[in-house]
Amino acid sequence: MKVPHRVKVLIVDDPLLFRATLSQEISKDFGIEVVGTAGDLYEVRDKILELKPDVITLDFEMPKMDGIEFLRKLMSQYPLPVIVVSSAGNNVFEALDAGAVDFVTKPDTKTKRGLNSFINELIIKIKIASTAKVGSYKKQYESPVKTESDHEAGMSDIIVAIGASTGGTEAIYSIITALPRDMPGILIVQHMPPVFTKLYADRLNNSCMLEVKEAQNGDEVRRGRVLVAAGDYHMRLSRNDSGYFVKSTMGERVNGHCPSVDVLFDSVAETAKDKAIGVILTGMGQDGAKGILNMRQQGAYTIGQDEMTSVVYGMPMAAFNAGGIVKQLPLDKIAQEICNHIAK
Repeated sequence: MKVPHRVKVLIVDDPLLFRATLSQEISKDFGIEVVGTAGDLYEVRDKILELKPDVITLDFEMPKMDGIEFLRKLMSQYPLPVIVVSSAGNNVFEALDAGAVDFVTKPDTKTKRGLNSFINELIIKIKIASTAKVGSYKKQYESPVKTESDHEAGMSDIIVAIGASTGGTEAIYSIITALPRDMPGILIVQHMPPVFTKLYADRLNNSCMLEVKEAQNGDEVRRGRVLVAAGDYHMRLSRNDSGYFVKSTMGERVNGHCPSVDVLFDSVAETAKDKAIGVILTGMGQDGAKGILNMRQQGAYTIGQDEMTSVVYGMPMAAFNAGGIVKQLPLDKIAQEICNHIAK
């Protein structure tokens, strides 16, 4: 009988007790083997060569070396899937930019529930990360040239809806920073916990020509504005006599997620119909596949990220196989395709 492959994990963390706890808890999962631990970034290179891990968990707040700089060097020399395990805020996005696949926030060690939830999330993300493309695959695509559009008629009726998960923070970043300031309203669901959605929206806002904010209930959807769904809140498009706005409400997880891409896409299909553009990007699972098919059936133009440029070709593949995608494109072509379709 063939023994299933176990994901080999190297744990890199400073506190010895936390390192030991992490190793003990995630080793309980039959699909994971902790092949080693390191408490110092200088140990990591030798451990990688010796143990050949599939995935590394990394606390970048380590002694003796800057974690972000270490991550950049690691990606250039030994490109491996890295999951950042940290309590830091904005630095998480620097780590993702440096090549990390995903992140998990450190738990509240005072409660068993907090630790259990953290371990469960980490185990899932380790397994996803083991299938991810890293290194050159993530960074070899350049953004299209920014061009202002002269086509303003009907722009206020157009909605662009984007959904993503693993690898999506950088994919969305590359698209949003390549778009002109006169874009129609854009709605984004990126699977991400509370607090980090606000940090991510602020990061985008400081890097592009559009206004980007974390969505709040009742926010107006208008030209030049991007709304990012808040962690633990579903975002739905709605409309009244004044125009489009969003409803941001807490609710049960859909496809395992809140916010859910399907929830957003279904509301856009119902509200904007053929005036919408749907984009589904890299991520594990099927969230968004049914919603983007619904959008296409209502006349929307739909785009899926291709396999080559997806960190994890799960959500775009599910959407494509379901018949929900009009055009499948590499990441570096998507922003221009959105602009071209609006211009028509």
